Amino acid sequence: MTASRTVTVGGSPVHVMESGTGPAVLMLHGSGPGTTGSGAWAATAQALGTSWHLVAPDQAGFGRTPLPAGSRGGLRLWTEQAAGLMDALGAERYAVVGHSMGGAVALALAAARPRQVTHVVAVSTMGAPGAPLSADLDAIWAAPADPLGARDMLSRLVLDQSLVTESAVAARAAAMRAGAAAYASLFPPPRARWADDLTLPARTLAEVRAPVLLVHGAEDRVTPLRTAALPLLEHLADVRLHVLGRCGHVPALEHPRDFRRLLSCFLGRERGL
Repeated sequence: MTASRTVTVGGSPVHVMESGTGPAVLMLHGSGPGTTGSGAWAATAQALGTSWHLVAPDQAGFGRTPLPAGSRGGLRLWTEQAAGLMDALGAERYAVVGHSMGGAVALALAAARPRQVTHVVAVSTMGAPGAPLSADLDAIWAAPADPLGARDMLSRLVLDQSLVTESAVAARAAAMRAGAAAYASLFPPPRARWADDLTLPARTLAEVRAPVLLVHGAEDRVTPLRTAALPLLEHLADVRLHVLGRCGHVPALEHPRDFRRLLSCFLGRERGL
């Protein structure tokens, strides 16, 4: 059963989708306008069943979670809010799954909380030292909250354009409009500085002690394999990389069965599954 609630973290409300019981898994969404925790992870959570306690928040500035007063977002805020959320939920140990921006947050959280974070799954991740802002991510961050902007954004996210359906475009456009006010302050131009904010220095990556699974699409144009995932292999102490062919930026959508199998197997190692 999936439920939604609001948890107060650092004096600010955080909207959270939760499902299942068992070991806790924090699931962090990416940075595209209109992105929410439930939108990014509901299908994956449903398919994984009830074997884990899945926690999928709207990060600050997205969905129903406002930016704290005086904040403009950024890696430090999202990392501290994620840690505070799990503290508020009473989770002493947990895995973290993060997509794109959420992958950078997951790695930063693992470095900051080595005793709490047991595993990291970083999907189409940002965070690699020196990774540049791609033209496609620049365009996604700038996408207007209308059907044309939603269609253009979705077309950049996936390789298989048949996934860019009218219903998907309409749903994303509605989500973009709903979150437009908060999102407007997150990635104003020049946007390269926000990509820089989401990169992690080598010394931080060296502090990640948890095992890390990188999952990446071979045809990802938003966070290209060459500049986003491959450099992380040199900096993480316990890391493995799974590359999906014929896949863009959203493996959970483009190859859902493969993605869920990778996730279940990697997270299940701790439980002897």
